[in-house]
Amino acid sequence: MDSSDPLKSYREKFYIPKDKNGKDVIYFGGNSLGLQSKSVRSYVEQELLDWEKIALAGHTEAKNPWLPYHEFLTDQTARLVGAKPEEVVNMNSLTTNLHLMFVSFYRPAKERHKILIEASAFPSDHYAVQSQIRFHGFDVEDSLIEMKPREGEDTIRTEDIEAMIEKEGDSIALIWFAGVNYYTGQAFEFDRITKAGHKKGCVVGFDLAHATGNLEMKLHEWNVDFAVWCNYKYMNAGPGAIGGAYVHEKYLNDQSLPKFLGWWGHDKATRFLMDHKYIPIPTVESWQLSNPPILQLSSLKASLDIFDEAGMKALREKSEKLTAYLEFLINENKTEKIKIITPSNKNERGCQLSLRIKSNGKDLYNKLMKSGVVCDWREPDVIRVAPVPLYNTFEDVYNFSQLLNTHNV
Repeated sequence: MDSSDPLKSYREKFYIPKDKNGKDVIYFGGNSLGLQSKSVRSYVEQELLDWEKIALAGHTEAKNPWLPYHEFLTDQTARLVGAKPEEVVNMNSLTTNLHLMFVSFYRPAKERHKILIEASAFPSDHYAVQSQIRFHGFDVEDSLIEMKPREGEDTIRTEDIEAMIEKEGDSIALIWFAGVNYYTGQAFEFDRITKAGHKKGCVVGFDLAHATGNLEMKLHEWNVDFAVWCNYKYMNAGPGAIGGAYVHEKYLNDQSLPKFLGWWGHDKATRFLMDHKYIPIPTVESWQLSNPPILQLSSLKASLDIFDEAGMKALREKSEKLTAYLEFLINENKTEKIKIITPSNKNERGCQLSLRIKSNGKDLYNKLMKSGVVCDWREPDVIRVAPVPLYNTFEDVYNFSQLLNTHNV
């Protein structure tokens, strides 16, 4: 499979960490932090060089002028998430973008004030959502609906989400789900959730932290209202990388939407006239507040160039095979100590498998890490492993399964 892999050359585009013996580790931690591409240094150094040589003039005279730099990433980002170019922008960080979007899209009223969220959503999402509810003067106990799996199950059935929306929808102002749940690895059905929400008059948004660069998405076609994501996981843009945001085109010229304003959202042609009359850019860029960090954008641009070259369709095809092979090998071992809680259906997961360890899970995790495997541990009992199609191989998967068998005694 490795020898016939049409994407095999892409592994050579990344630095693979070494173990203490100088051997490549099995890096299954791309769902937490993607690897550094070998090209990123030249992208960042170009901006450092222009800063060094021409300083202020770099805003208009750099090789890649800084004033419009974020625009150089727009088309690639749109292709990545299945959106129109005017619907996407790279700015801020994920939770900052969440709050900015909630200003516009969480507009609670007396009869419609609730937010529907997964009970096991990432903690930061819960903190942000709870704070938004309180900010608007409502009580979390009354306004937050947490969607849980059925008794004895690990993931949430789409029909149960639809039933909840049908039941509570008249009181739900906003449906806020992950694209992929960080803990279980479950990929949610964007289109069905969005249709169910819109049928009841709810706004529907998604946290794509674990979906961007992992799943093929069609945000515009699915009619998703808005979404935000980070770029340091599957997108390989570096620790703390700049985030991304999407808003459906139907909202872009809606002047009735409340919005926090900053000068980088102001009309580009008149921005530097320095008057105090705000004229919004007629794209999602109007949600921008400040000029973006160019060094972070350059790091993301290096990754987007790789994704654009490889193509999400081809990456997804390889991802499905890699993950299925890993699932097959783990199941072949037939141990009762390990349970895969990620859905087996390829359409309900990305490249991550979450392994529930029934006893001494942290010990097993530590043994794997000492044996040259990079994965991560999530309390109380899950090891998450993510064979990433850009730089992981079928041999990585096989070797991991052998180590897992060896240590799981």
